[in-house]
Amino acid sequence: MKFSERLYEKLQPIWRKNHAHPFVRGIGDGSLDQKKFRFYMIQDYLYLIEYAKLFAIGAVKAANVETMAKFAGLLDSTLNEEMSLHRQYAKKFGITEGELENAKPSPTTLAYTHYMLHVGQNGTLAELMAALLPCAWSYWEIGKELNELPGASDHEFYGEWVKMYSSEGFGNHAQWCINLLDDLADGKPEEELAKLEDIFLNTTRFEYMFWDMSYNEAMWPIDE
Repeated sequence: MKFSERLYEKLQPIWRKNHAHPFVRGIGDGSLDQKKFRFYMIQDYLYLIEYAKLFAIGAVKAANVETMAKFAGLLDSTLNEEMSLHRQYAKKFGITEGELENAKPSPTTLAYTHYMLHVGQNGTLAELMAALLPCAWSYWEIGKELNELPGASDHEFYGEWVKMYSSEGFGNHAQWCINLLDDLADGKPEEELAKLEDIFLNTTRFEYMFWDMSYNEAMWPIDE
């Protein structure tokens, strides 16, 4: 069994909770409050700035030029394709460029990104991949599921989101990350595999927390 298959099988109950979150369901059926999605877009823009840094770290830790080049391509696509979608949505939801650039991260955004960067900077390349993979993999899975719902990809506000994350191009990026983690995990002792699993589990939990934060528009409670 490939390591990714082990992860998928073992963590499926948690993944299903992520996919069934009311924020995700609301994107699919178009019922999500636009204010909640607006909040999400701003926080996800801030998240992606930090997430993209993981690909830069991956290029540094890569063992060959081919892998370095792929990480560079992922960095470019995140900054110039995925974040482009966010800027388009910003206009649709009345978010100014200044608001995006001056936005402050929520506690969940801070905790999630800092955890991934800590793992990426201090761990092995395999540990870095275990940290970043739940985001790419789960978004691809969610995108494909939502794309099967009638009208989801044509929705005025959420259709482009569904199209991006269900696209072949995004799927290829996610699959490359899955394959790389499988290659890096191959032959490792159980102790190391268990550590990779824990990292993957943590960022999978953070994915749920990010949906929940967005649904509740949760910033610092002490400031409310």
